[in-house]
Amino acid sequence: MKSAYEIAMEKMEQSSGPAKKLSDAQKQRVAEIEKVCEAKIASVKLDYEPKIAATMDAQEFDDLKAGMAREIRVIGEKRNKETDAVWEEA
Repeated sequence: MKSAYEIAMEKMEQSSGPAKKLSDAQKQRVAEIEKVCEAKIASVKLDYEPKIAATMDAQEFDDLKAGMAREIRVIGEKRNKETDAVWEEA
Protein backbone atom coordinates (compact mmCIF):
# COMPACT_ATOMS: atom_id res chain seq x y z
CA MET A 1 0.00 0.00 0.00
CA LYS A 2 1.34 3.42 -0.98
CA SER A 3 1.64 6.30 1.43
CA ALA A 4 -0.08 9.61 0.80
CA TYR A 5 3.35 11.08 0.05
CA GLU A 6 4.07 8.49 -2.65
CA ILE A 7 0.66 9.05 -4.25
CA ALA A 8 1.17 12.82 -4.21
CA MET A 9 4.62 12.45 -5.79
CA GLU A 10 3.20 10.25 -8.56
CA LYS A 11 0.47 12.78 -9.29
CA MET A 12 3.03 15.58 -9.37
CA GLU A 13 5.23 13.63 -11.81
CA GLN A 14 2.24 13.01 -14.05
CA SER A 15 1.33 16.69 -14.15
CA SER A 16 4.80 18.24 -14.35
CA GLY A 17 7.10 15.44 -15.44
CA PRO A 18 9.70 13.63 -13.38
CA ALA A 19 11.35 15.47 -10.52
CA LYS A 20 14.73 16.96 -11.36
CA LYS A 21 17.78 15.96 -9.37
CA LEU A 22 20.94 17.96 -9.03
CA SER A 23 24.39 16.49 -9.44
CA ASP A 24 26.89 16.92 -6.63
CA ALA A 25 28.58 19.75 -8.56
CA GLN A 26 25.25 21.50 -9.05
CA LYS A 27 24.40 21.10 -5.37
CA GLN A 28 27.75 22.64 -4.53
CA ARG A 29 27.06 25.58 -6.88
CA VAL A 30 23.65 26.18 -5.28
CA ALA A 31 25.26 26.06 -1.83
CA GLU A 32 27.91 28.55 -2.95
CA ILE A 33 25.25 30.88 -4.37
CA GLU A 34 23.37 30.71 -1.05
CA LYS A 35 26.56 31.34 0.93
CA VAL A 36 27.55 34.37 -1.15
CA CYS A 37 24.07 35.87 -0.98
CA GLU A 38 23.82 35.38 2.77
CA ALA A 39 27.16 37.17 3.14
CA LYS A 40 25.92 40.04 0.98
CA ILE A 41 22.74 40.31 3.05
CA ALA A 42 24.79 40.35 6.25
CA SER A 43 26.95 43.11 4.79
CA VAL A 44 23.90 45.19 3.90
CA LYS A 45 22.54 44.76 7.42
CA LEU A 46 25.89 45.75 8.92
CA ASP A 47 25.86 48.89 6.79
CA TYR A 48 22.30 49.93 7.57
CA GLU A 49 21.61 48.85 11.15
CA PRO A 50 23.97 51.35 12.86
CA LYS A 51 22.49 54.17 10.76
CA ILE A 52 18.96 53.05 11.59
CA ALA A 53 19.78 52.84 15.30
CA ALA A 54 21.39 56.28 15.30
CA THR A 55 18.65 58.19 13.51
CA MET A 56 16.16 60.29 15.43
CA ASP A 57 14.13 61.37 12.41
CA ALA A 58 11.10 59.17 11.63
CA GLN A 59 11.26 59.86 7.88
CA GLU A 60 14.96 59.02 7.71
CA PHE A 61 14.29 55.88 9.75
CA ASP A 62 11.62 54.79 7.27
CA ASP A 63 13.86 55.63 4.30
CA LEU A 64 16.76 53.64 5.73
CA LYS A 65 14.55 50.63 6.51
CA ALA A 66 13.09 50.77 3.00
CA GLY A 67 16.56 51.05 1.46
CA MET A 68 17.81 48.06 3.42
CA ALA A 69 14.74 46.01 2.48
CA ARG A 70 15.15 46.97 -1.18
CA GLU A 71 18.81 45.90 -1.28
CA ILE A 72 18.01 42.61 0.46
CA ARG A 73 15.16 41.97 -1.98
CA VAL A 74 17.46 42.58 -4.97
CA ILE A 75 20.01 40.15 -3.56
CA GLY A 76 17.27 37.57 -2.99
CA GLU A 77 15.98 37.99 -6.55
CA LYS A 78 19.49 37.52 -7.92
CA ARG A 79 19.94 34.41 -5.75
CA ASN A 80 16.67 32.96 -7.03
CA LYS A 81 17.61 33.68 -10.64
CA GLU A 82 21.01 32.03 -10.26
CA THR A 83 19.65 28.95 -8.48
CA ASP A 84 16.85 28.63 -11.04
CA ALA A 85 19.52 28.61 -13.76
CA VAL A 86 21.28 25.73 -12.02
CA TRP A 87 17.99 23.84 -11.74
CA GLU A 88 17.29 24.42 -15.43
CA GLU A 89 20.57 22.64 -16.25
CA ALA A 90 19.38 19.54 -14.34
